[in-house]
Amino acid sequence: MNIIRGNTLLFAVGILFLSLVSCSQKEGVKDESDTEIPENHDPERNHEHPETEEIELNEAQFSASDIELGTFTPKNLSEVVNANGYTKLPPQNQADVSVFVSGIIKSIVVIEGQAVRKGQVIATVESPEFTRLQQEYLTSKSNLEFLKLEFERQRILSEEEVSAKKVFQRTKAEFDIEKARFASLKKQLQTMNINPNSGPVATVPAVAPISGSITEVNIKIGSNVTPGTPLVSIVDNSQLHVDLLVYEKDLQKVRTGQSVRFVLTNQGNTEIKGTIFSVGKAFENETKSVAVHADIENEKQQLIPGMYVNALIDVGANRVAALPAEAIVKSEGKEFVFVLESIRESKPQSDENSHDAKQGHSHDDGHSHEESGKSYHFRRIEVKTGTAQLGYIQATPLEDIPADLKIVLKGAYYIQSHLAKGQGGGGHSH
Repeated sequence: MNIIRGNTLLFAVGILFLSLVSCSQKEGVKDESDTEIPENHDPERNHEHPETEEIELNEAQFSASDIELGTFTPKNLSEVVNANGYTKLPPQNQADVSVFVSGIIKSIVVIEGQAVRKGQVIATVESPEFTRLQQEYLTSKSNLEFLKLEFERQRILSEEEVSAKKVFQRTKAEFDIEKARFASLKKQLQTMNINPNSGPVATVPAVAPISGSITEVNIKIGSNVTPGTPLVSIVDNSQLHVDLLVYEKDLQKVRTGQSVRFVLTNQGNTEIKGTIFSVGKAFENETKSVAVHADIENEKQQLIPGMYVNALIDVGANRVAALPAEAIVKSEGKEFVFVLESIRESKPQSDENSHDAKQGHSHDDGHSHEESGKSYHFRRIEVKTGTAQLGYIQATPLEDIPADLKIVLKGAYYIQSHLAKGQGGGGHSH
C-alpha cells in the first residue's frame, strides 16, 4: 500500500514538471509580426539579393573631396598603334644671332626666356672694321662718280673717232669694276645693319633674324666675338610638331591624315591631339623604326622642344564608351563606378533632440545629426572594363544608368572609403 502511494506521488510530480516546461516554451515563442531578431539570425540567408549599396556625403565632405561629375566619353581604344616620340622644331624655326666681323660686345638688351620679334636689337658690337668698310664705300662711291664721267667722255670721243677704241674699252672696264665693288661694299654695310649714307660709326646692332623666345645667351659685356660664333639662340615654338617612332610591323597601318592622341610622360595625363602630315621613308639609326611627323592641334599647351611623349595613332574607326581610369574602383574582386542619384536638402536638428542633448541624453544610432545644408546621395554600380589607354578605360555598366544621372569621374575612391567605413559599422551606409 505504501508502495502504491509512493508511485502515485512520483507520477503527479512528473506531470507537474512537464506542464511547467510546456508553459515556458510557449512563453518563449514570438509572434511572426514581432520585430525582435534572434541572436543567430543571418540576414544573408533571408535576402538572396541585398540592397543596392549607397553612400551619403554632406555638403562639406562633397566640397572637400574635389569630386568631378560627368559621363562616358567616346574613345578609340581598340584600333590604335602605340608609339613613343618627342616634340621637335623644324630648322627654319630655330636661329642663332652672330656677327660678320670680329668685335667687342658693347651692350646686351635681352635675357633668356624673353620674347623677341624679327629685326629687334639683341646686342651691340663695336669694331674698327665697320669704319674701314665705310671708308672703302665712300672711296668707291667717289671713284665711281669720276669713272662714270670719264666713261661718257670716252664714249663720245670713240663715236667721233677722235680717240682709239682701246682707250674707251679700258675706261669702260674700269667703270664696270668700280661699279661692282661699290655695290658689294654697299651690300656688306646693309648686311651689318649700317646705313651706307650715314656718317662713320664704330658700333652696330645685332638683330633677331626670326621672332621667338631667347633660349640661350652666350655673351657678356666686353666679350670678344668672331664671325660665325653664336651670340644668342632663338626658337619659335609656333611650328612645334611631334616625331613618333613607328616600328616596321605597324608601318603599313599608318598614313597621313590620321589622328594622333598623346600625353606628355612627365606632365600628367593631359591629352593632346594632332594629325599626321608626313611619314618617313627610311629607318632611323638602324632601329627598324620610321619617323612619323604629326602636327599639334591644341597649340595652347605649354610645350617645348625635346619633351618625351607616349602616343596612340588612330588607325580604325571603332569607338567605345570610356571613363577616366580613376573613376573605376575595385572591391572584392569586382569593379564599380559611383553615380549621383540625388541632392537633398538636409533638415536641421530637431528641438526634441536638442532638448535631449541638454538633459545629457545621447542618440547614438550610427547616424550623425548634421546641420542644415545639402546632402549628396551616391549609388555604386558594377561595371565590366576593357581596354585601357592614355588614362582612359573602356567601361560597360552591368545595369542601366539613366541618362540624367552623373557619373563620378574624380573622387570615386574617396566615396568608396566612406562606403567601406559604413559597412564596417563606422559610418552611415544603406
